[in-house]
Amino acid sequence: MEKIIVEVRWCGRNFGAMFPDNVPGVIVVTAKTYDELLKEIPETLKFHVEGMVADGDYVPRWLADGDYEISYHLDAAALIHSCERYASLAAISRASGVNERLLSHYANGIKTPRAKQRMRIVEGIHKIGRTLLNIS
Repeated sequence: MEKIIVEVRWCGRNFGAMFPDNVPGVIVVTAKTYDELLKEIPETLKFHVEGMVADGDYVPRWLADGDYEISYHLDAAALIHSCERYASLAAISRASGVNERLLSHYANGIKTPRAKQRMRIVEGIHKIGRTLLNIS
């Protein structure tokens, strides 16, 4: 099974997604919400592949057969904005140990965190999720 890692970015007021090089052609998807984006990505990919097949373009067998798994890599801004419904910047700051103002800079694209700092943010969000799952 082939893995398609879609790059998700925050683009001002929308989420934007780009497909990797292992998918032929250029596919860009935008949506107002992260949930909408997650719905649009597989539909757009299917439409793209159908169009390539209809045009007689080369389509790798795994792609034509649907033998793939889609995963997502969010930049820091998209990551933070994707959690807005569930956690405030203050909550993410407390859970991750990353300064709230710095998180705001990341969310607004003013600054870009290094990989280690991004991982702290991800771990903080996971910590919030685990805490909520433990409520009974």
